[in-house]
Amino acid sequence: MLKKRIIAITISAIVCANVIAQDFDTYFNDRTLRLDYIFSGNKARQDISLAEMHSMPHWYGKKQRLSQIPVEGNGQITVRPHRNDSVIYKSSFSTLFQEWLSYDEAAGPGKAFENVFLVPMPKDTVDITVELRDNRRNVTAAYTHTVIPTDILIRHSGEHGTTPYETLQQANDTSRCIHIAFVAEGYTNAEMDTYIKDAKDATEAIFAHEPFKSARDRFNIIAVKSVSNESGTSEPSKGIWKDTSLSSHFDTFYSNRYLTTLNLATLHDRLAGTPYEHIIILVNTDEYGGGGILNSYVLSMTHHPMFKPVVVHEFGHSFGGLADEYAYDFEQIPMYPHDVEPWEPNITTRHDFHGKWEKLIQPCTPIPTPESENPDTISSKIGLFEGAGYSMKGVYRGMQDCRMRTNENPEFCTICRNALQRLIDFYTK
Repeated sequence: MLKKRIIAITISAIVCANVIAQDFDTYFNDRTLRLDYIFSGNKARQDISLAEMHSMPHWYGKKQRLSQIPVEGNGQITVRPHRNDSVIYKSSFSTLFQEWLSYDEAAGPGKAFENVFLVPMPKDTVDITVELRDNRRNVTAAYTHTVIPTDILIRHSGEHGTTPYETLQQANDTSRCIHIAFVAEGYTNAEMDTYIKDAKDATEAIFAHEPFKSARDRFNIIAVKSVSNESGTSEPSKGIWKDTSLSSHFDTFYSNRYLTTLNLATLHDRLAGTPYEHIIILVNTDEYGGGGILNSYVLSMTHHPMFKPVVVHEFGHSFGGLADEYAYDFEQIPMYPHDVEPWEPNITTRHDFHGKWEKLIQPCTPIPTPESENPDTISSKIGLFEGAGYSMKGVYRGMQDCRMRTNENPEFCTICRNALQRLIDFYTK
């Protein structure tokens, strides 16, 4: 009887795998459709426009669970057969544009931001919808356009030569893995050896942490050697502007340590033809700074003493959709309304806590959970600790400390590890 059951399970798994493959092959080719958009506007009104489309060799994203998203994000892109309500592909994202909308500057004249998304190349005509959402999870802007795969104005990129790259780590199964590309920023041609060393250091830093450590063979990693004319990055507050590959700079939104690039089309030009999905930009500077945006990119300095913890923290944002778990008395940013549950898996307002970490909290645990000075308690007690998501009150984290809270903590907390593990499994199992 047991033998029959094992055979039945095996057959079921094979059938399921075939259905997944057939589902992708039914609708898509093994190519990538790159979609370049402009998001513009201000707090009162946001607009989405299509700028360009590119066709690139091979598809390096998910080939199963095509219509599902593991984290909601601040926006979503959905692919449907033309004039058909069925969903054949969906992905989520966050953007710098939406973050900018939370600042006072966005109450005035509008600004425009580049955004680039990748979807598998459809075999037939499709309708693609892009939606932006506010911090109440309401849709604030939506844009739908039709894509005809044979459109002669779809540019072909990465067909005849790519930016040189080095493979740092090959996944056991490159057909079902997570593809990460490091990108050099502010490294001259003479500094490429330094860049490769920095990329290897960043790789080891990420995979020193669970759950990445145990799932290391499910990640494929390359280092793209994009050369800059000048070394370093721009520092507007010091009047320093550098000629670099991606035109990155500090002082994003006038925050001196916020290091980003706004040139996403250029970024993806550098990556065209390489095996990539998730992006980590390494910036050749010893000034402290960085940033991470869900399903867009990580950007981190490399020669500051805090390089390794920062690149891991920012990867938690861009890959895992994890929220910051810190807050400051002197800076209260109202990112999370207390009557709305955040979509991020590692914080809660307790408005709709179900499905997060409530089952891991022991009975009789005080709420809010008081902080402790006992190192064993700090690293093991699960509860509802008040102060997270930039708010001292009304937003809670699951443990006292975590890589998403401080650079000094050596690990992701249990809540974040579980969320990251679910995400890795979603993409690779």
